Amino acid sequence: MIQFGTGGWRAVIGDGFTRSNIQKIAAALGRRIRREGVQREICIGYDRRFLSREAAIWFSEAITGEGVKVDFINLSCPTPQVMYTVKRWNLPYGAAITASHNPALYNGVKLFTKGGRDAGQDVTDAIQDEANAMSDVDVHLSDFKECLRAGAISFIDPRDDYLDSILARVDTSAIRRRRPRIVIDPMYGVSLTGLMTILYSSRCDVDVIHDTHDAFFGRRLPAPTLDTLADLQRQVLEHNADLGIATDGDADRLGVIDERGRYISANLVLVLLYYYLLKYKGWKGAAVRNVATTHLLDRVAEKFGEQCIEVPVGFKHVSAAMQRTDALIGGESSGGLTVRGHIFGKDGLYAASLLVEMLSVTGKPLSAMVEDIYREFGELHVAERDWPLTEAGKAEINAKVFDRHGLPDFGIPMAKVSWMDGCKVWFGSEEAAKSDGWLILRFSGTEPRLRIFAEAGTMGEAEALVDIMARYVGLKN
Repeated sequence: MIQFGTGGWRAVIGDGFTRSNIQKIAAALGRRIRREGVQREICIGYDRRFLSREAAIWFSEAITGEGVKVDFINLSCPTPQVMYTVKRWNLPYGAAITASHNPALYNGVKLFTKGGRDAGQDVTDAIQDEANAMSDVDVHLSDFKECLRAGAISFIDPRDDYLDSILARVDTSAIRRRRPRIVIDPMYGVSLTGLMTILYSSRCDVDVIHDTHDAFFGRRLPAPTLDTLADLQRQVLEHNADLGIATDGDADRLGVIDERGRYISANLVLVLLYYYLLKYKGWKGAAVRNVATTHLLDRVAEKFGEQCIEVPVGFKHVSAAMQRTDALIGGESSGGLTVRGHIFGKDGLYAASLLVEMLSVTGKPLSAMVEDIYREFGELHVAERDWPLTEAGKAEINAKVFDRHGLPDFGIPMAKVSWMDGCKVWFGSEEAAKSDGWLILRFSGTEPRLRIFAEAGTMGEAEALVDIMARYVGLKN
């Protein structure tokens, strides 16, 4: 069965990710477009994963069969470029063939709505249900080449427009004066051309690793985390670089290595950029984060008279809250963020560009900026761990924690518990709980896994909280 999660629909290639399922999703979306009476046009892009281009063609053949014109990005591209094109061209919908940071055996479909936002759950649930109710004979197919000749499908290249929009929002003059040395790790994904264009235009010195097309991502997970960026750490030190930048498979997430070769967590990157926008650029506005993202962001917001808004996991919730409140920045601990005025979706290229601007404007190395944050706001550290789950294991944990609301003895007072998205526990007093220690247990929305996050004043304390919860639900550490 087709099932959309927090980041679109993802499935194992040849199992759930099949031509039949892809075309059912496209047909369901095409019928929704016809019923809504909106402009019958959609932008479709794809990444470098195995079968991504083929899947984009299959998707196009099914949605043109419902009378919808396709603007087909004819080169693999970052997912945020698709989102930007939907916004810039004022299209009602868009789609990207990608499984983002998932392992290489996965692929999937991300859907976007007007304004370039991730499709909300109401949209994806409806498309999912309609697609699952279809049989193959219900899908009306067109021929891709015939549609090209007839104009029902058009090849487009919106790359320059997208990159120019990022360059227009970044202080390239400050970057040119600083001329930082950057090492890029696109993780065999689609960010290289875009990042090279932005950084060379800003006169950076650039070195690159892992830039070839490899559908197996070098046999590593294409997610920019501490566990996957050892090569980038070594290259930053070897080249005496100011910064190392990595992006995930479809370039909507960012990973960062400082000039000392140390991994800077996505939580800290989000805090650093929010602090920079408020203090150095003088911008105003709230921050939006999900339930598993650092509360250090709350401390920064409070210092500048702003608020921090908490939402469920899934960038569609972040972007909806940003649009509703006119927030300045929104992000997640998984490495995705965006800033007001760009797109309502995460963009690793824009985030990387803004980070380079921050180093250039402040004149400080990244490690010094981190020290500034800790000195002014105190230290908070997030520990995170995840485990694969069987359906039986998920049912057991679901019954123990979510049905019976069972919790272990953490050895410290619990201020409150939230069940908004998983089970989140705040520790300490009610007042301190606004920005201090917490723990959350939740099922992944993109893979059959359980995730536990905890934040505390030290990493040791945070890891101890994760251990207690893991033992309670019967998982090995």
